[in-house]
Amino acid sequence: MSDVESLDPPETTSSAAVESKHRSHPGLALVLILTAQLMVVLDSTIANIALPYIGGDLSISQANLTWIVTGYALAFGGLLLLGGRLGDLYGRRRLFMTGLTVFSIASLLGGLAANEAMLLASRALQGVGAAMAAPAALALITTTFAAGPARNKAMAAYATMSGVGAAIGLILGGWLTGLDSFLGLDVEGWRMTFLINVPIGLVAAFLAPRVLAESESHPGEMDVPGAITGTLGLLGIVFGLSRAGEEAYGWDHVQTITSLVAGVALLVAFAVIESRVKHPLLPVRIFASRTRATSFVAMMIAPAAMFAMFYFLSLFIQQIMGFSPLEAGFAFLPFSFGIVVGAGLASNLVARVDARFLAGTGTLLAATALFMFSRIPIDESPKSVLTALTDGGADINYWTQLFPFIVLMAVGMGMVFVPMTLTAVHHVRSEDSGIGSGVLNTMQQVGGALGLATLSTVALHFTNNQASAVAKPMAEAIVAGGGDPNAVVPGTDLTFLESAIFGSSFPEGATHAFLVASMLMLAASAVIWAFLNVKHTELATDAPEGVHVG
Repeated sequence: MSDVESLDPPETTSSAAVESKHRSHPGLALVLILTAQLMVVLDSTIANIALPYIGGDLSISQANLTWIVTGYALAFGGLLLLGGRLGDLYGRRRLFMTGLTVFSIASLLGGLAANEAMLLASRALQGVGAAMAAPAALALITTTFAAGPARNKAMAAYATMSGVGAAIGLILGGWLTGLDSFLGLDVEGWRMTFLINVPIGLVAAFLAPRVLAESESHPGEMDVPGAITGTLGLLGIVFGLSRAGEEAYGWDHVQTITSLVAGVALLVAFAVIESRVKHPLLPVRIFASRTRATSFVAMMIAPAAMFAMFYFLSLFIQQIMGFSPLEAGFAFLPFSFGIVVGAGLASNLVARVDARFLAGTGTLLAATALFMFSRIPIDESPKSVLTALTDGGADINYWTQLFPFIVLMAVGMGMVFVPMTLTAVHHVRSEDSGIGSGVLNTMQQVGGALGLATLSTVALHFTNNQASAVAKPMAEAIVAGGGDPNAVVPGTDLTFLESAIFGSSFPEGATHAFLVASMLMLAASAVIWAFLNVKHTELATDAPEGVHVG
């Protein structure tokens, strides 16, 4: 399979494209699209720092707290392909507006949630809205901006939001969680992490028909069997891997095995259906280009490592280093600046340097950063852990041990997102642009969920081994120091022994997760260097792939 085998014909100028050229404020259109993208991406992480507070207020168990994060990712990633095809069939602006409205309503329900079931249901509904809005947003860029510098800059801004949104979610979540009132009203801060989306989403939906051109709707039938098997197959795989990463289940649990087997079987059925129906949910021609296939694979592996970094590092900063929610949020602020720098650099170079060199270099930088996170120096001996527990945090210097590598990771991912976003949707047929962007977003979300589940299993293995090894000497050290191992640590539900064991065992698991994440990033880099052969001159045109330009 090579670039010259692409089946895509030259893309003709659609009425929507013509209409967009006559709009006087394309900048406003881009701002609107980026606002929507920022909302759906940051919601993957905005609740992370608030999880302990949500659990306390709604009496949610520690095991079920993870579903506040994974419930959103499951619905988002599992329904993206369906959202992309709906946009192709019925109009991307229409689906964009619908998705934003659903997302806003779900956010309102989450902010007002009175119990666990209501909150988890609202998170799933948020994922449904995001699955409609996200692929439509990316597809609208391709119909609003012509190929070349204008589209490259727009795509660079979009890609930046895709990467920076997760970091902004942690910062914003930390700030909002620390609030106890808003506009004079007493409200739990964690509720604001959901409610803040409501006015933004509704205003964006209201402005959409005023600044965005509608795409042409393309005739075709909805592939219902494909939608059911593909969505449930992805949900089964992600659910199974999520269960495998939980201490109460594991790889050999019946739920894990059943879910994984069912997920694989459903995806096989999905592939068979797609090869036979007239109007497939996922046209095989989407993967006919090696450039696109390579981009999709790389954009599944790289975000898997990146989102795992956010998860483990946010817990490490709070629970091992003793940072407050707000301090933990701001600890990730350099990531936001770094990814803007990396994306800006890639945006300026993408017209002169092949995507392989930009994205390949970016993944190597990110892999280096992840490896350095795995080398964070921490003394896990009973004496040092008990001292850290007494002092409110381990003696780890943020500026020398974390800051340089957060920035390095950010710059690297900025250099990855821009060229990968361009190559993933470049030369996709007009009627497939929604599903093409849906595949890209699916790869990111499902890859992140799969990566987090897998790395959580790795972390759990080493955490449990370390906990078993230090339990007895830790109890002896507490008694030797005149303490009571079973006394409860003030402000928590944990005993001193439980807190001390966690302080010694969690870093062991997290650092091994970082090490495996660096290997994942190296795998993404190998895919890019080996198979991404598109020339930078081709990215400046809408001509068929494989045609020499310039």
